[in-house]
Amino acid sequence: MVTSEKLKSYTRSNHQELEKKIIGKIRNIQNKSDYIELLQWFYNYFGAIEAKINSYIDARELEDHLQRRKTSTLLSDITTLGGTANQTIGAEDLPEFNNHLQAFGALYVLEGSTLGGPHISKMIQKQLKDYDGHGFSFFNSYGDQTDMMWNKFKAVLDTQAENETEQEEILQSADETFLKFKTWIEKQANLN
Repeated sequence: MVTSEKLKSYTRSNHQELEKKIIGKIRNIQNKSDYIELLQWFYNYFGAIEAKINSYIDARELEDHLQRRKTSTLLSDITTLGGTANQTIGAEDLPEFNNHLQAFGALYVLEGSTLGGPHISKMIQKQLKDYDGHGFSFFNSYGDQTDMMWNKFKAVLDTQAENETEQEEILQSADETFLKFKTWIEKQANLN
């Protein structure tokens, strides 16, 4: 089964809605404080998702799973820019998943975030008046290896579902991960 090809169309609506929220936030970044706030949103959501993924995916399912964790780069960027990282997300703000198939669906969203990272990094750098060249390791996570890492992930993802029911678990989990991230961002935006 080739799950990765179906994921893009299955998750399109929630993915686009999430993207609009993130791009809206990025366009309003005027200083490091604004940028730290964006990184904090990612840190909270990705950190909590990664903790759940670790319960279901390890080197047996995905050889380089530890290399794919984003929380440490987010923490590094936040602290490099002078911010403090706080975990404030609750279980109700996260997608629910209870097996490795659903974890792969959630991981599809996190891994997919690396594809637009370099573009986002350039957008933000242009807007920061006090930019000193640091704090972009998350958005530039794989550097020139981004396409290779994405294709490698998709190849493993495509071997996970053995039937339509299992494929549906992956698809639904990815879609819910996009939706919950959008909802989390809306909630954070309303607090400020």
